[in-house]
Amino acid sequence: MSRAPAVALLAFALAGAAFAQELPPAEPQAAASTFTPLPAEAIAPLPPPPAPSRVRPEISTDEGGLWGMSERAEQVARASGQLERDPALNAYLRDVACGVAGPYCGDIRLYVMNRPYFNAQMAPNGYMEVWSGLLLRAEDEAQLAFVLGHEIGHYGERHSLAMLRTMRGRANAAMVFSIITAGAGVGVVGDIVYLGTIASVFGFSRENETQADGIGYDHAVAAGYDPQAGQRLWANLLAETRGSDNPDTRREETRASIFRTHPLSADRVEALTARASRSSGGETQRERYRQTIRPFLDGWLRSDLRRRDYGQTALILDRLSAHGEDLGLVEYYRGEINRLRRAEGDRERALEHYTNAIAQPDAPPAAWRELGDYAARDGRNVEAAGFFGAYLERAPNAGDRALIEARLAQLTGGEQ
Repeated sequence: MSRAPAVALLAFALAGAAFAQELPPAEPQAAASTFTPLPAEAIAPLPPPPAPSRVRPEISTDEGGLWGMSERAEQVARASGQLERDPALNAYLRDVACGVAGPYCGDIRLYVMNRPYFNAQMAPNGYMEVWSGLLLRAEDEAQLAFVLGHEIGHYGERHSLAMLRTMRGRANAAMVFSIITAGAGVGVVGDIVYLGTIASVFGFSRENETQADGIGYDHAVAAGYDPQAGQRLWANLLAETRGSDNPDTRREETRASIFRTHPLSADRVEALTARASRSSGGETQRERYRQTIRPFLDGWLRSDLRRRDYGQTALILDRLSAHGEDLGLVEYYRGEINRLRRAEGDRERALEHYTNAIAQPDAPPAAWRELGDYAARDGRNVEAAGFFGAYLERAPNAGDRALIEARLAQLTGGEQ
């Protein structure tokens, strides 16, 4: 690796900003989500946040350089097309974050990013990203609170600054100077700050992660959350790794966590389990969490499917359906896994899941469209016309309406 890319990548890693992922083009959406996002007034307005606990360090210092890099990454996040601007969701997440932040509540500037991977990050200047893939995988508010407390632990302990100073002992003076001046805006970093390859090169140490786990645990339990939440979440992520369709992922335990920038191991799960065994009580706030994220599940699941790791998506669906909720949506996406995977027996399974979906009140309209498509291929024209008609009734503004109407005309001989 040449020096210039290495400098930029190192600077980004130490700044702690999350990186973007290139996603394949989305499939055309036939209809909007079944659910309507909660109005902003459904979430009680938050009081003004307290003043930040930290003042901006001098830009000529190593910490000032990290702040400069973080500020540039924050500008990218603020202008990103992947930024989720829903006011109710943002207010809810800021409320949970402040509840576990302790003295750092006033430092947090939180951005929800629509990216289908498990990630959260808090940069040295207080800029925090929470990705939709994390929100999809967390089962309840207690698990979310643990992760946010974990990130705040990294922030409070200045782990990024410690990383910089450790790397400074291994690097030459010119490299360190380049990191600091890049943060000051006089270096040339460019768009490389979002290069995802950094995840496989740098990251917090296991000691940092263990310490952040302890802090996240303490803050979440002090806020009244279930002590078991942290170990359950990490155990789920390890299970998701083992359930991956990708053999390389199954062999790499850290792939279930936050892109290797947060190495995850069974030892950390065991440590949290032992710690939680000494505590009792606490709330999961699962119902409140599910109500908040429900309007976004359809879009988040569609994005997760585009990762093409159907084994992992299937585990997410199993957890979403564990309490008998959102079964129409879950069954539809189980059908989508089988339709897209096309392994032996998947066609029959897809039909079964789509049929299960339309028996539920929350089934996406697209379930009727897929059933219509299968029926048409089988020559069951009357059934196909019925399914397509039901689809258009439920999705009158569907983007593929003209195409479906043309197929209906073919199936019915022009009589609808």
